[in-house]
Amino acid sequence: MGGRYNYTLPNYGVCDTSGLYAHFCFGPEMDTLNEVLDALLEPAVTALGYECVGVELDGPPTQRTVRVYIDTPQGVTVDDCSRVSHQVSGLLDVEDPIDGAYTLEVSSPGLDRPLMRIADFDRFKGAEARVRTSRMVAGRRRLRGVLAGVDGNVVLVEIDGEPVRVPYDAIRGARLVPEV
Repeated sequence: MGGRYNYTLPNYGVCDTSGLYAHFCFGPEMDTLNEVLDALLEPAVTALGYECVGVELDGPPTQRTVRVYIDTPQGVTVDDCSRVSHQVSGLLDVEDPIDGAYTLEVSSPGLDRPLMRIADFDRFKGAEARVRTSRMVAGRRRLRGVLAGVDGNVVLVEIDGEPVRVPYDAIRGARLVPEV
């Protein structure tokens, strides 16, 4: 069902002073490199016929990894990952949004699918999830419960039958809990 295809690319800068890549520089409309990568890569992945579950940049500047999670109703094969990797690596070479070398990983989201956008919490309403937060919510930073949807910018999680309101901006990571 899933596969991973790794490809390492050298890269040489974020934005040049001539403004050639200015639309991908940090600014008020995009304040993190993760948002830049998501905005850059999601349309390319979608154009190939895949759902772009999400894009994340991980690791220290000397050992960065760009992870692109893709999905289809039929699942994801190694050939799917290879096809997307080829397209994404070319786009990253041309746009050059990352300073330094990095590893590109394209994979299926897996059974413990990451929840990367606020719409994911509504889409998977009724499923069990683990949520990590940057600050205390209901007296803890790690929550496990049933997703109950969203209310504006608040994710609703039912824990032991009690609703807990988790501000979306406080979520550091969230994943579905695989059904056994």
